[in-house]
Amino acid sequence: MSEALQILKKYWKHDSFRSLQNEIIDSVLSGQDSFALMPTGGGKSVCFQIPAMMNEGICLVISPLVALMKDQVDNLQQRNIKAIALTGGIRSDEMIDLLDNCQFGNYKFLYLSPERLQSDWIMERIKNLPINLIAIDEAHCVSQWGHDFRPAYLKISNLKTYFPKVPFLALTATATPKVKEDIINELGLNKPQIFEKSFARKNIAYMVFEAEDKLFRIEQILRKNRNSSIIYVRNRKSCIEISSQLQSLGFKSTYYHGGLTSKEKDKNMQAWMQDQVQVIVATNAFGMGIDKADVKTVIHIQLPENLENYYQEAGRCGRNGEKAFAVLLTSPSDIIQTESQFIHVLPDKKFLNEMFVRLCNYFQIAYGEGIDEKFAFNLNHFCLKYKFPVLKTYNAMQFLDRQGIITLSQQFSEKITLQFIIPSKEVMRYMSLNPNDEEIILAILRTYPGIYDMETAFNLPLIAKKSNHTESQVETVLNKLKEKQIIEYHSKNNDTSVILNEIREDERTISRVSKYLENQNQLKKEKLKSVLDYIAEQKVCKSKLILNYFGEKTNEHCGICSYCITKKGTTTDLSEISKKIIGLLKMEELNSREIQNRTKNTADDVIFALQQLLENESIIVKSNNKYTLKR
Repeated sequence: MSEALQILKKYWKHDSFRSLQNEIIDSVLSGQDSFALMPTGGGKSVCFQIPAMMNEGICLVISPLVALMKDQVDNLQQRNIKAIALTGGIRSDEMIDLLDNCQFGNYKFLYLSPERLQSDWIMERIKNLPINLIAIDEAHCVSQWGHDFRPAYLKISNLKTYFPKVPFLALTATATPKVKEDIINELGLNKPQIFEKSFARKNIAYMVFEAEDKLFRIEQILRKNRNSSIIYVRNRKSCIEISSQLQSLGFKSTYYHGGLTSKEKDKNMQAWMQDQVQVIVATNAFGMGIDKADVKTVIHIQLPENLENYYQEAGRCGRNGEKAFAVLLTSPSDIIQTESQFIHVLPDKKFLNEMFVRLCNYFQIAYGEGIDEKFAFNLNHFCLKYKFPVLKTYNAMQFLDRQGIITLSQQFSEKITLQFIIPSKEVMRYMSLNPNDEEIILAILRTYPGIYDMETAFNLPLIAKKSNHTESQVETVLNKLKEKQIIEYHSKNNDTSVILNEIREDERTISRVSKYLENQNQLKKEKLKSVLDYIAEQKVCKSKLILNYFGEKTNEHCGICSYCITKKGTTTDLSEISKKIIGLLKMEELNSREIQNRTKNTADDVIFALQQLLENESIIVKSNNKYTLKR
């Protein structure tokens, strides 16, 4: 038995390697630079962890994702393997101790972000470490054509100067041919061995269905496939609402989003992992490091931002090799909503420049000063003060963080959540007895209509402004309502802090990075168009569309996607259903659910017939999501 396999068995409890893992490990052990393109679930981390364990010294792992770094370090530590991550929020003296441990404490893995390499003193310390391998995770971040470009990745190639004989291993789950070429060139990989696992997932049926009543469609899918499922939604509110609706329909369901505490996240995830619930409704915060083999269905009920993200999220089903379903539900209004969420909130150069100048003024930083200064920051206060849209401002600050101009200590999240826990008539009675509190309570109820149904993220400065009171007056009323058990009220005290990494130079600073902003904005528009093309294309196999997007040319049809199943249906059957639909629409406008109920056909057959009628321009769909004959 090989040493690599022995280590795999001892620490990871697996009896054999997955496809390409052994070959990549052999390449790394031979001292060669290597590039590995392995779609989600392929086991990328083992490819650098095992060779690092086999050699003397420490493996340097560069990753942009704090959550993934923590997840991998925890995972290694549970296996009694010594690993450290230099994440944000660590003080300089702590960092010195951690780096001392790396040098003298027999550690095997050091995880850090590419931005850390831009610090001269950290680089000096790293140069003295006995590094045996440099692994670059999420390597697509080095490419301006990738979906997650980070300029700090361009500096990673400098490590070649200090470690000319140490092999580089670049890993990514999603890369088009252009991005792959960029990764090899920008990281300075020397005649790399290239390993590419096919993006084809032959057991996954990619389904695209138009559905006005998405909850009804979800119910049908989950009743047909009662195994473990994931439903991806766009925001935290939808997580709770959809999960609650599913529970009312008799499904065991939970939810997962970035606003939950670590304890809540773990509790909900474990309930799903251990099959105590069938469904987990989640934002894209869910999935990192999750490897549940028996997931039968992944449903997206809103359009994803790009096909890279969609492929990764859809790929969380069917990892046991059994047939699984990746379903994307669409409606005519989805395009407008998606553009509103992803495109209209992109900051341009003018907005970025104005926001940066205001930010420096907010912190009272003089021109030419501010480098390495740290400031407490509240996003809601800032946006309210300068009348900036919150999401656009958040995107602008994220961009500056990725460019290394500022550092955000943590992700933004709402500071306060609250929920009314007594009936509305009792709240009205309280206001009549306490008229001094009425303006504040009314402002809350008008701003958050769902606040009786669920715990709601709460913007304190906004309510203060709307009710013509100070923030402290609003807080006083909230505390009083909490004491009287009228509301549940939680203050999380998790404002972020901002560190300036450069001196203030206003437009000069922004002009230097604006070309990246323009490229990024254009790229996001193109990637969203690829998603729209994917759902609109009615004449090509869905699996083939995905493979072509990632540069894999194939003439084969998968035989199981929504397009292929349409083609398998007999002409007679579809013709009969089409005749029924035309007959019904001669009498009145109907939505797809009403058509299905009246024709007594399956939802799939009705959808396929409707798609064919739309394609032939026999019918049209109106803005109210009802079908009618084309006049």
